[in-house]
Amino acid sequence: MCGIAGLIHRGKSTNVGGEMQNMLQSLKHRGPDSTGYALYGDSASNDYILRFKVGENVKEGSSAVIEDNEVYQNRRKQVNSEITSTGSKILDQKQITPYSFRYVIKTGDDLLDLAKNIESVEMTEILSLGKSLELVKDIGDATDVAKQYGLSNFSGTHGIGHTRMATESGVDIRSAHPFWGYPFSDVSVVHNGQLTNYWNTRRKLEKLGMRFMSTCDSELIAVYIANKIRKGIDLEDAMKSSLEDLDGVFTYLVATKDKLGMAKDHMAAKPMVLYESDDLVALASEEVAIRRLLPHEIDTYDPYEGEVKVWQA
Repeated sequence: MCGIAGLIHRGKSTNVGGEMQNMLQSLKHRGPDSTGYALYGDSASNDYILRFKVGENVKEGSSAVIEDNEVYQNRRKQVNSEITSTGSKILDQKQITPYSFRYVIKTGDDLLDLAKNIESVEMTEILSLGKSLELVKDIGDATDVAKQYGLSNFSGTHGIGHTRMATESGVDIRSAHPFWGYPFSDVSVVHNGQLTNYWNTRRKLEKLGMRFMSTCDSELIAVYIANKIRKGIDLEDAMKSSLEDLDGVFTYLVATKDKLGMAKDHMAAKPMVLYESDDLVALASEEVAIRRLLPHEIDTYDPYEGEVKVWQA
């Protein structure tokens, strides 16, 4: 059992970091092992924000191996070298945790070669790469992760998030949600459910050059959607096709630079509650998360089976 949540403000920016923290913390009982955020800022810059890690968090319940800080720093130096080798320029770099970093880089819009070079460094994984997306995930509940990464006052238009109870894979950052839609800019996905045709679909995508960093079936949805968008298919049509191509029981949220989408499989076994007004859309696995944003009396409803909805910021 996991919890997912998302929101999008129409035509304005607000403290989406704090709002998502409140929503996800209320879903802690659905997944206490790890928490992840995909937040979309309102930057108008043409530069890219790169979030990546060069190791794993070692906490109680984690399967990660303890490594010296010197190992992390050596990997970071290798990442810097790989970035500059593609002709990209590092404009700003910050170390957030011993193993996690936030860079601002200037690069071209074809991100595939850059991503491959960065992830050629041992134990290095890109968490997100985009002009507005900042994806953060770690072991702990929503408050722990928001405090560790300074997300409580993040300003933006929309975001999605996930609280995870580890079932199919280990307690680590690699298996935590959200997932970036490699290698497409600003695409992220969270998912609650289970795909039954994971391996067959994964092999098809790998033959197309797509990469996977975990065996978590939720990552498959992110890669699937990114591949569709890369082919020029719009978000809503890509999500509709996923209902035919992906087997299992699932509800998922996907976000891009200026959109938020929701899809529910034809059996509709996984919960989703939706609130919609003229200026705000909020969704979550349970209504309690939406009421953390809107404590007054509101009308919510459950999306029906096989439904796809997309909203614009």
